[in-house]
Amino acid sequence: MKKYRLKIGLDVDDILYDCNAYALECLNKAEGYEPPLTIYDIKGWGSENGAVDGRLRYFSDPEFVSAQPMLPGADEFVRKLLTVADVFFVTAVPPVCMSARALRLRNDFPEVPAENILIGTRKDMVNLDMLLDDGAHNITGSPATYPVLFRKPWNTRLSGLLSVNSYDDFLHLVEIIRNALVDERPDLSSGGVVCLVGPTGSRKNDIARELVESYGFEKPITATTRPPRADESHGNYRFLNDAEFIREMESGNFLETTVYSGYHFGTRPEEIDKIVDKGSVAVLPIDICGALTMKNKYRSKALLVFLRRRRYDVIRDIVSREMDCDDMTSRILSIDDEYRNEELCDMTVRVGADHSLAARDIAEHIGRK
Repeated sequence: MKKYRLKIGLDVDDILYDCNAYALECLNKAEGYEPPLTIYDIKGWGSENGAVDGRLRYFSDPEFVSAQPMLPGADEFVRKLLTVADVFFVTAVPPVCMSARALRLRNDFPEVPAENILIGTRKDMVNLDMLLDDGAHNITGSPATYPVLFRKPWNTRLSGLLSVNSYDDFLHLVEIIRNALVDERPDLSSGGVVCLVGPTGSRKNDIARELVESYGFEKPITATTRPPRADESHGNYRFLNDAEFIREMESGNFLETTVYSGYHFGTRPEEIDKIVDKGSVAVLPIDICGALTMKNKYRSKALLVFLRRRRYDVIRDIVSREMDCDDMTSRILSIDDEYRNEELCDMTVRVGADHSLAARDIAEHIGRK
């Protein structure tokens, strides 16, 4: 892939400026809610027919738009992007707020040309290499080559999309796409991390289990809010309640997190480090967001493996699972988006009827026969 200046579009609300949390802060102050509403009370995009809907009234207030706090590190993030890309602000605000939004962006980010401030609701009309947005509807409808979801509490149920958790994750993704790591080939001869990436139904867990049982890979302990099954105990999992998980996540204790069937999962870096440091290989069935986080931390000691299974078999597997209808529909609709993640992985392994052959191919690739 040639290195050239990418065209990168950035959403503004909850990407550069605090929006939902600030609106809830204003709402809590105005209504005196006790306990106060938090962003974790926002379960989806738009109206939810609950108390949190009160925040929506601030989104059409020019004074609110002018006063939104800049998120920590946003200015430095934009400056770093500008060294490798042409940056565009792609933001949707009501007409009454357009002047306030444009003036604020010009004052806070003078390095970005005024003509690169695009205000309107049709983000699907903007031709970009990359788009960073926290609205899942903007990501799934984007013509950008790489639309990227910025993970927030209101979009955690959506799986499979290319997504990031932080500015640093996104900057590293830009680096990967520009092929800046072309000479940094994965080398797991002295230990490392194998990340299994693919849509739901690509048999990630089965292949991970085969790698552990037949080739000596190790699966790090994962924290989860899922209740333990009858045959489980605190071994491969640390079982936490929602409040405990959120507390650990906000304290920065997890290297990566994801949501599956409404339950949170997270991996602490020390659980992986103790495997890698002794020369072993950790294996993680993981989404592309978590995989890129692993690549960012472990660099050449991380191998991202895309598991490609026939679309028919993937859909049949998803339909056979016990999950609610919305979750099942979301996973089926995201299959094509997940296949796009193949370009970001180090290797592709085809998964047929015998998943053990895929495990064998992975083990042989890194010299663990």
